[in-house]
Amino acid sequence: MSYSMSDLLQLVVSENASDLHIRVGTAPTIRVHGILHRVEGPALRPEDAEELMRSITSEEHIQQVRERGGADFAFAFGEAARFRVSVFKEKGNFGMVLRQIPSKMLTFEQIGLPQSVKDLLFKPRGLILVTGPTGSGKTTTLASLLNLVNEERDEVHLITIEDPIEYYHKHKKALITQREVHVDVPNFAEALRRALRQDPDMILVGEMRDLETIEAAITAAETGHLVFGTLHTTGAAKTIDRLVNAFPVNQQEMIRIQLSTVMQAVISQLLVPRIDKPGRVAVFEIMINTPSIAALIRDNKTFRINSDIQTGAKWGMVTLDGFLLEKFMAGLIAREEVINKAQDPTTIMAKLQELDLAQAVGKGDQKK
Repeated sequence: MSYSMSDLLQLVVSENASDLHIRVGTAPTIRVHGILHRVEGPALRPEDAEELMRSITSEEHIQQVRERGGADFAFAFGEAARFRVSVFKEKGNFGMVLRQIPSKMLTFEQIGLPQSVKDLLFKPRGLILVTGPTGSGKTTTLASLLNLVNEERDEVHLITIEDPIEYYHKHKKALITQREVHVDVPNFAEALRRALRQDPDMILVGEMRDLETIEAAITAAETGHLVFGTLHTTGAAKTIDRLVNAFPVNQQEMIRIQLSTVMQAVISQLLVPRIDKPGRVAVFEIMINTPSIAALIRDNKTFRINSDIQTGAKWGMVTLDGFLLEKFMAGLIAREEVINKAQDPTTIMAKLQELDLAQAVGKGDQKK
């Protein structure tokens, strides 16, 4: 075989790629700044893909793939990098995706988060959700939030429940317990129930993927803990709706009341390709739960949340579209990205036209 896993992982590290794809019928492929690039060389045969997979996968995980069709685990490539690995069957063959986990914690400034988010980390209780599609940087943002807690708060015990553990947090000022689903505990819901007996101040739930976990997270937030969680939604209103709709219809009114009191914030994010230099920039929508937003959640009027966010700058709120526009005006992202990623493309296009007009008028005045 012409490829070794060690060489491929070294390439991922040296090119600062986010992902490595191993698939039968094509050469190994890496993703750099959001764009896929095939490695030079022949297409992988079934035996090549299996050999690459076996070089980093335990028999236990291979058994999981055979029984369940897939397995996820974290893997250390020496001192160079760590990877989140997903092994699966595809058309009867083995396939893999390895995502590189950044080794350095990014600061708030590097991520681009506003001060309002930092203030949330000192709340005594409640629910803070970081949302966005897969690959939007939610894990990196959460790791940075937890690292800040770890560096600044010496009175907290922080429990993380992850599948798999991606960032390892050393004990700094805080006391940190990191539990891995399928290794330390069978599932998220069970880990959450156990966590309440382990004297936590803060709990991070890596993924709120089912009703039982969502229910347990809301209960933990109600009983005096600050709970962080992630969902694959974009925008605050959709996030609230997703949580409520996870429950049977006869419980939804009660859940709205609970969420209106326990929700502290929803931070939605996307990664957008930069045009000023290689890389991607994070864009955010930030909803802070004010009395007005709490009333909208309680009264099932989530469709009005966006207008509250638009007028909530004094609380530290910002809409995704506002953030996109700001990055465009700063020359960081392309016009088409603003339109493609906007939640309200019609309004955004009108604002872009206003900007064009203002610039044209400005140029005309300069000529005079």
